[in-house]
Amino acid sequence: MALKVVLADDEQLARDELRYLLEQSGGVEIVGEADNGQTALDTVARLEPEVVFLDVQMPGLTGFQVARRLVDAELPVQIVFVTAFDQHAIHAFEVNAIDYLLKPVDPARLDQALQRARRRIQAERGPADSATVATPAPVGLQQIEKLVQMVAERQDRRDQLALKVGERFLLVQSDDIVFASLADDVITVAAGPHAGTSNYRTLDELQARLDPAVFWRVHRSHLVNINKIKEIVPWFSRNYILRMTDDKATEIPVSRTQTRRLRDYLKL
Repeated sequence: MALKVVLADDEQLARDELRYLLEQSGGVEIVGEADNGQTALDTVARLEPEVVFLDVQMPGLTGFQVARRLVDAELPVQIVFVTAFDQHAIHAFEVNAIDYLLKPVDPARLDQALQRARRRIQAERGPADSATVATPAPVGLQQIEKLVQMVAERQDRRDQLALKVGERFLLVQSDDIVFASLADDVITVAAGPHAGTSNYRTLDELQARLDPAVFWRVHRSHLVNINKIKEIVPWFSRNYILRMTDDKATEIPVSRTQTRRLRDYLKL
């Protein structure tokens, strides 16, 4: 029998595209749509679909908040998140219980999500077959809470940073930042061929807006992009100096407390 599906996305074009792909895939009956989180919650409760496709970012309630309430209410619906987050973020968010589709949705990837939903539904409905059907563990509130926290942290970050260069402000991609240094209460940032000052008051504030897996506070006065380290130079007392990839090959000292972390990460 066809899977009963609800689509939840605040963008009509996104819902239309997903509807088209699902119709092409076959074996699906789209029983309802929602354009915000609260409507999605009400629609799922009223229509009792087998699968709901939830956009992550919606007005009212986010997709993760909707998922949390569905889990709380113990509604028997399979959840598939649909999001425009980049592939790195999707990989970080993956857990056993929930599938993800990245916008624009790939038809082959959509088929995988549908197959996974069918397997889980079959396992839940047929106890005799459940031992032979591979299926993810049930969705847990702890998993949903973790996802909500990840999204909140990511939304606080900035993909671009404004640098003051002379009388101009340049927008640079955060991935292009080589390092940021604090001296005399001024934060200097090197990014690609550009170097300028930032309006952030402290390195703590700047660091909070960047990916903590990439930007390390190697010294109280220096924040570096670990992907922009050109050379590691041994220094006295078993410490290091980092030679960066900017045009000046700037040398950044590593504090004693951060030396061990650097050694562990780079297997020095």
